[in-house]
Amino acid sequence: MAYNLRWGILATGGIAETFVRDLLLDPSKRGVTDVAHTVVAVASSSSKSSADSFVERLQIPGPCATYGSYKEAVNNPDVQAVYVASPHSHHFQHAMLALEAGKHVLCEKAFTVNAAQAKILCDTAQKKGLFLMEAVWTRYFPLSIQVRQLVQSGAIGEVLRVVSDLSIGVDPETAWNSDHRMVNKDLAGGALLDLGVYALTWVFQILYHTLPRDQRKAPSQIISHMSKYPGTGSDEETTMILTFPTTTPSALPNRTSHAVAMTAFRVGTDPDGRGSAGPSIQIQGTKGSILIFGPAYRPERYRVVPKSEAGEAATVQDVHVPFPGDARGMFWEADEVARCVRDGKLESETLPWEESIVIMEVMDKVRQQGGLVYPEGIESTTYPLDL
Repeated sequence: MAYNLRWGILATGGIAETFVRDLLLDPSKRGVTDVAHTVVAVASSSSKSSADSFVERLQIPGPCATYGSYKEAVNNPDVQAVYVASPHSHHFQHAMLALEAGKHVLCEKAFTVNAAQAKILCDTAQKKGLFLMEAVWTRYFPLSIQVRQLVQSGAIGEVLRVVSDLSIGVDPETAWNSDHRMVNKDLAGGALLDLGVYALTWVFQILYHTLPRDQRKAPSQIISHMSKYPGTGSDEETTMILTFPTTTPSALPNRTSHAVAMTAFRVGTDPDGRGSAGPSIQIQGTKGSILIFGPAYRPERYRVVPKSEAGEAATVQDVHVPFPGDARGMFWEADEVARCVRDGKLESETLPWEESIVIMEVMDKVRQQGGLVYPEGIESTTYPLDL
């Protein structure tokens, strides 16, 4: 009998719709038989009618309660786990709301606005014995798992460098108005927290996560450059160079590894949408490289390029890892939440609290170097706080 996790959904925007559409798909179609999902509550901060419309549009099977406030939703006794899909600016307040109500939490990335907020969330979950996870869906893709396993097996030798980019090639002046979440500082807008977190995800899941937990070390040096969007002052382009005080997978003594993580609005990783510009992520080791094609948040293809030995041509391996059916692929992170809740775990081994906090600390440092400060309310660690 599959373990069924009952979800409450906070917010009814595009990311919540994508998540719920994936939740409603038959798990057996992705080869999953041990866990299942039911949506039992949906809440919109604007009105109950927005939640009603969301349920009707997605044809969520009943009974599914709808609310015009998040507080009502998290207090629904049928809800076991809450998916926080509000803007970054509100993640801390809404995740705390759910934890204080005794609910497990899956909170969209970026986890919070700053590391101090992330630490409080993790401390609260620990004290209350509740599961908490940042919703970095990319970590749970079969492709990501395969690439991490290749690195850990030594398939490309000792990894010394990762170059990762998520840039979308849009003109912010015409794409969004000034109050859009992508550029609005009141909503923690900007390229770094929305897109750059994916570039950092690939850096960390290779140069950090592939090591045993007791050998993982935060970057010893962070250098960054940031360009601001004139319309609002949020960042529109950020480039980060990170030095890690170890290598992977062998943690060679007296060696470091380097990463370049990039994000931008105006230029694109994949300008023609057909992959003609090459890989979005390059993982470079002493015995070869792994090239990953497709957007950093949802790649479908990678190439393993071994180093040629003694003049012999190496055998290049191209691997396609498609998504099942019409799915986006958000169900794998939901499956992880269900298994962890079922097994009494408070955190996921694939993205532990400590790693989410370290990544938030990197983004704190980058924002400090770039002079990007958000309004006091959304940077605050005070809870509850009316935003």
